[in-house]
Amino acid sequence: MAIDPEPATSEPLMPMSRKYQEEMLEESLRRNIVIALDTGAGKTHIAVLRMKLEAERVSRKVSWFLAPTVALALQQHQVIAGHLPVSVGMISGSMEPDQWKDAELWRRVLATHRIMVTTHDVLLNALRHGYINMGRDINLLIFDEAHHAADRHPYNLIMQEFYTHLPPRPQVPEQVSNSEAVIRPMVLGLTASPIFGGDVERAFSKIESNLDCIIRAPLLYREELAGFVHRPEFKHVIYPASPYQMIGPPPSRNVASLANVLQSLNIDDDPYVLGLRQQLSKMRKGPEWTRIDQKLSKTISKKDTYTHKGLRDFWRAADEICMDLGEWAADWFVQTVKEQAMRADMLFPEYASTWSSREKAYLMDTLSRIEIVPVSYDAEDIVARSSPKLTSLIEALLQEKIFFEGHDEDYRGLVFVTRRDAVLALTELLTHHPLTAQLFQVGSLLGNSENSRRHSFLDITRYFLKQPATQTLNDFRSGDLNLIIATAVAEEGLDIQACCSVVRWDPPPNMVSWAQSRGRARQKRSSFIVMFSDDLAHRSTVSKWELLEQEMVRLYNTDRRDPAESTTIDEDDSAETTLRFRAESTGALLTSNSAIEHLNHFCSIIPHSGRGNHAPVYDVDPPEYPPEWHSYGGSMPLYDGPYGCTVTLPKLVDPAFRTFSTPCLHRTKISAKRHVAFQAYMALYEHGLLNENLLPLTSVLEPELEDEVRNLLKEVEKRDGTARVTSQLDPWVPSDSQDLWWSTELSIEGMPRMKLLSRAKVAPLLEDDMPVLHSRERPFIQVRVVSQSSPASLDAETLFRARAYTRETLWPIYGPRMKWEDMDFLHLILPPDDDYSSEWRRRREAHNAELETDRPPYRSLFAPSTWFLKQFGRQSDLFIVGASGRFGKVYQFLHWRTGPVSDEEETALRERYAPDDGDVVITYPLLEVKTLVKRNFLLPMPVDSKGLEASSQKPFLLLEDSTSVGLISPQDAQFALWLPSILRSLAMTNTVIDMRDTLFTDTPLSSIPLRLLLAATTAPVSQECSNYQRLETLGDTVLKYVVSIQLLAEFPLWHEGYLARRKDHSVSNARLAKAAIRLQLYTWIIRDMYAPKKWKPRHSTVRVEETSVHDESARPDASPKTEKEKRKAKTKGELSTKVLADVVEALIGAAYIHGGFDLGVECARVFDLGIPWRRLPERIDSMRSRAVDLDHYPMQLSAVEAMIGHTFQKKSLLVEALTHVSYQSDLETISYERMEFLGDSVLDMIVTDYLFHLSEKDYSPGNLHLRKTAVVNAHFLAMLCLRASTEAATGMPKWSRGKVTVQGSTHQVYLWQCLLHSSMPVLDEQNITFARWSRPSGAERIEAALAEGKVYPWAALTSLRAPKFMSDMIESILGAVFVDASGDLDVVRGVLRKLGLLQILEHIVETEMDVTHPVSRLHLWASKRHEKVKCGPSVRKDGRVSCTAVWEGYEVARVEDEWRGRISQEDVRFSVAEQAIELLEHPPSFLRIWAARRKLNAELVFEDCDGTLSCVARVDGQEVVRVLRRGDASEADMELAAATAALKAVESPVSWLEFVASRHAIEVDYVVYEDDGKRVCCAYLDGLEAGRYEAELQARVSEEEMLARAAKDAAATLEKRIASVAEAEVDAGDDAWAVDPDEEWV
Repeated sequence: MAIDPEPATSEPLMPMSRKYQEEMLEESLRRNIVIALDTGAGKTHIAVLRMKLEAERVSRKVSWFLAPTVALALQQHQVIAGHLPVSVGMISGSMEPDQWKDAELWRRVLATHRIMVTTHDVLLNALRHGYINMGRDINLLIFDEAHHAADRHPYNLIMQEFYTHLPPRPQVPEQVSNSEAVIRPMVLGLTASPIFGGDVERAFSKIESNLDCIIRAPLLYREELAGFVHRPEFKHVIYPASPYQMIGPPPSRNVASLANVLQSLNIDDDPYVLGLRQQLSKMRKGPEWTRIDQKLSKTISKKDTYTHKGLRDFWRAADEICMDLGEWAADWFVQTVKEQAMRADMLFPEYASTWSSREKAYLMDTLSRIEIVPVSYDAEDIVARSSPKLTSLIEALLQEKIFFEGHDEDYRGLVFVTRRDAVLALTELLTHHPLTAQLFQVGSLLGNSENSRRHSFLDITRYFLKQPATQTLNDFRSGDLNLIIATAVAEEGLDIQACCSVVRWDPPPNMVSWAQSRGRARQKRSSFIVMFSDDLAHRSTVSKWELLEQEMVRLYNTDRRDPAESTTIDEDDSAETTLRFRAESTGALLTSNSAIEHLNHFCSIIPHSGRGNHAPVYDVDPPEYPPEWHSYGGSMPLYDGPYGCTVTLPKLVDPAFRTFSTPCLHRTKISAKRHVAFQAYMALYEHGLLNENLLPLTSVLEPELEDEVRNLLKEVEKRDGTARVTSQLDPWVPSDSQDLWWSTELSIEGMPRMKLLSRAKVAPLLEDDMPVLHSRERPFIQVRVVSQSSPASLDAETLFRARAYTRETLWPIYGPRMKWEDMDFLHLILPPDDDYSSEWRRRREAHNAELETDRPPYRSLFAPSTWFLKQFGRQSDLFIVGASGRFGKVYQFLHWRTGPVSDEEETALRERYAPDDGDVVITYPLLEVKTLVKRNFLLPMPVDSKGLEASSQKPFLLLEDSTSVGLISPQDAQFALWLPSILRSLAMTNTVIDMRDTLFTDTPLSSIPLRLLLAATTAPVSQECSNYQRLETLGDTVLKYVVSIQLLAEFPLWHEGYLARRKDHSVSNARLAKAAIRLQLYTWIIRDMYAPKKWKPRHSTVRVEETSVHDESARPDASPKTEKEKRKAKTKGELSTKVLADVVEALIGAAYIHGGFDLGVECARVFDLGIPWRRLPERIDSMRSRAVDLDHYPMQLSAVEAMIGHTFQKKSLLVEALTHVSYQSDLETISYERMEFLGDSVLDMIVTDYLFHLSEKDYSPGNLHLRKTAVVNAHFLAMLCLRASTEAATGMPKWSRGKVTVQGSTHQVYLWQCLLHSSMPVLDEQNITFARWSRPSGAERIEAALAEGKVYPWAALTSLRAPKFMSDMIESILGAVFVDASGDLDVVRGVLRKLGLLQILEHIVETEMDVTHPVSRLHLWASKRHEKVKCGPSVRKDGRVSCTAVWEGYEVARVEDEWRGRISQEDVRFSVAEQAIELLEHPPSFLRIWAARRKLNAELVFEDCDGTLSCVARVDGQEVVRVLRRGDASEADMELAAATAALKAVESPVSWLEFVASRHAIEVDYVVYEDDGKRVCCAYLDGLEAGRYEAELQARVSEEEMLARAAKDAAATLEKRIASVAEAEVDAGDDAWAVDPDEEWV
């Protein structure tokens, strides 16, 4: 919920105050008062002035303005915020109140606002839960419509529970020296009618006592007040009493038919009664039997079923309308209500959870028997069949309208009607009555009717309203409406335009209604009209109210005593003691007045399967009816108390504190309920199920971590946020500044050993952890690493020799990214001995001897080929050759060529050396070379790699006089190529070893192999051969599995809702990221990307902070950064919190792979996650030990055990797994939700583990998730529940030949039938769902698809529309088996195999079944073709729901079904996506769709072709392709082949353009040319340009692709032209196709 602060940007304009308003303001400063002024006198203005003075005080306390309704609160907030230059907050209960269960949010609101405007419930709840402290936080409390402060209204409860217990304020305001003192706030009330009942003195005393105020009106400036308040002229209308007084047959034929149907009903035939009787007959006597027995007796006694009560209310409303408005209105009402009720889309979807299908059918059948005579809208018929009362009303309205229009005033009228139904009927009558239809624009205003437990049948009349109330009020203000028919909702508070006349259709029911409705007529010359029948029954009442009003005015216009002197108290339950409990830490308050509401809230938010009543059940003692009264009837004994009560909480609550009782000590039933609710709520608090604000544990955070985690969530976004961290660990940077070097020996088979010198130690590696390289020549190259045990210092000569050798080895390959003079390398290499590569050293020395002194020294490493040939001849041991120039491209030498070149080779040489004139002299020998590959040699060659046959490895020739030879041995050159990859491998392993030695030292985790740890800490962005994604998928499942077990054992009293929230918190990305940040895990996450083509040797002079985790080449002398580089550098220290969380989960996955769940738990323990970790066997034993032995067990347990193939040792576990929340038996178990919570994680664990370890598949996380989802989704699990069954033997006694024999038989028992529940709707859903399963489109279709199909049957499974409790049953049974088997997952796997889940999963894997969701498949199809396909949204209309799949504006498929709630939206969406993808992936249907999109006709026909059957594909009658039958090909095969060939032809833009053009005898031509640095392709139609495509010269776009792009553009142009001339062709014939030679197509 958003707070609306309305900060003022400039000083608002305050209206001029009147003298009487200033008088009241002064009075409110001296003492607490209730200001009693008529509507329109400016009471709110006085309150605004009062709040302005409070806002100007130096105080942190706020002024709190209370309103009784949301609409009034919004209205007053707008007024206050518009007049005061301070921040005004607005909160109402309609604004997502769950957000307001946060103490910090309330503190922030109080700190940033000086005035708060709320509804009364918001403040009462905030006070009760300790978020607001009245004495500490509020200085002024304003009650709008203060006359409500009586009995148990929230106004009164606020005062009783929180105000009266505070220290009183000093009598003189000036004595309040400390503005922050915790004392009572001042109180200001506003009302137009401070009275209720008939005793004015008593009413005043009660309000004054309750609000600690005195009621006041202006005394000094009464005359001024009279000048501003316009009392309306009181008038009355006498109408003849209706001849029909609801006695005898009604004159309305529709009402008479309704009455006849109602009289024919028998309460014993009602399905609700039958269901209760059936329930009762199957139950043993006990608390639940008594409860159902009482419910049945009460239902029969009061005839209180939905159908009977609803139709009775319907008839009464229609009968009253008939008497009051006439038979036309009654006929219309009955007709309209029946029509509305019979519409499927309006058939009370809100009540589906408490209303069985049999009740619906019973009501529909009953309604269908009402014989309706349609009403006539003929003017004469309306007039003739309307009541005298209506005629009198119309006459009065017409007179009023004439009067005001005679004074040049627009008329606006308001008619108050008591009944909602009469409002609707009267609106309809006035809208169509011939005397009013043209003169009045009529609107309706109704209050909400949401107070009935099972709702009312007549609530459907809410759909009669043509527009919302806000729109009606706006239209009334703007003049679009000039007459409103309203219930009491318009009496109080709403800002309705001042009316010319207010009419009371029904006399006001009380004094408040009289005063409030009269206040709506406050214009000059306005009138207040009350209608009376000529029997004068109500005249005396009005006279009494006039006298009461005079007494009321006399009392508040006299100087009355202070409320402290009053001895009046609220007598409601005054004899009962109010129980109170205050939480010391927060000040939250629980009283017996609030306990029922709190307990209802606790039960309502417990998650459940969507069926069953989650309200607490109260059983009053003694029961209202004698046992089994419903069977024999009789008179009811009178009983006046005392009363006791027992409350039973939902089955999800632990049995230890599910039931509470209070003895028969209470004067009233409600008092007994309040006391037992208080007792129950206190027990919930004492057992840790409530927080210190006395609210359910919505966040389920540990109290000491709430603030810490909340702060973390501000810094670390759950999904897309980043956490500022330092750079990735650099393992090559020494930990100290000593000049020591570590020596590491590197050995590669076939290569001499090399010594690697580094400033940081290379950790010793096991054989399996050493680097492995991969190249085209050698797929597997093992590098052996032997590390020195201690560092040593190097003498200057050795150090110089190592640096020089490193430079001369790396320079030939990496020279372009190096500086010759920079020799301070971070890594040095040395050959094994001085004699190594002596031949090449001799060659370099010979070349250096001939170098000119002014030549750059790096030239010594490259010699011109001509010189090399002259000195050493055609040597074959070359490796590096380079093109001429300082940093010419280097190549790998293959051999010398002396023979002639081919034409192709000669052309290539000319293009290389003389691209302009092609004049090149080819001299021999030539050098045959290939591209020198710089790659990450740690990555295996791709599976589809062609090796040495790849195009990049194709040899080519270089001229000898334009080439230089690298004076470096092949071994050195090869080592230089491999060295960056070796260093990369050592850096990654050293990083992981550092993490292991830091985080996991002295723990079993240190035994995890490096390869697993390396994969777990490598981010995908690094593009290494393995990363954490697969391990993260596994680790996520392992973590949720072990956390679920830990929580279930640690919190045995928590229901599934708490457990799920706590689990989500513990495994959330935010929590995992917090743990990673705390342990600085980010320093070991390998996220920098190794780029071989950009690699260069690092230098030790670069400081650590200058070294980027993304760029190993950072140098102090780097050039200034561009803005883009600066932005990139700024974000290099940032990590996605998801990456941090993923690495934690991947490490847990790695631990699980190496050491099972025990090691997984150890890894989770390192990261803490706020859970007290224990070994899983210990946790599971703890859960198992809590399973109790029951006195008796339900009979269906043995059948379930047979179905799942497991016999329970602890059978109460299975009872719990089968118990629905609605089941109210005496069994000492809870409902299945906790077991379902466990079973969900167990199932996920088994399936994920199976898929992960399929080494031959090596599924990516996405593919693994898709396959897992296929067998763990609710639709699939419900299917398993529907099909699981066993045979049960039965025997029936049979009398034959004088003796009794037992005849045996068997019947099938299904798993879904074994659910323990006490709910008729659940039974209905079970039977309906099984009926869907039993249809051919259900079981047969699904089983066939799963056994033989290529595509997973998503739509078919969804169409079962199985309720959630069916899938919950499977998961809860799995959870129970897991606990019973002491956590043995193999036992659970056996159950899954018995149920068939594992076989289906194995089949999905073996056959590579497409398990993609149909909607996703459709979008994938579209994305591959670069098309746009839209699926949905589902549209609901006239009781139906439909969904379409649209391809670029063309409807491919459409599915329509009956509306059955939100699940039907998903159903039709799945179905239409599945239909669409089937059509689009089937060539014959796709060909027809493709043509239809272009408004063409495609057909596949069979014809004889020279004695051979052929299939011809035609588009608009023109043959595209013809396929002849070959062998025994079927017609379906021929259709498929013809459609495929036709699509290949027409889908090619070039072919399609030729096809369309040929039909209209248009010639197509293409031209490709270069222009202004671009390549251009133009498509011409009859010589005119119709399509064009341009590409940059350097872009890699083939000519074929350019032709296709231009053809597509031209085809679109041509099709538009064809469509535009289609109409003209009718008139102009062939001339319509004529094109002006100067006209272009585009």
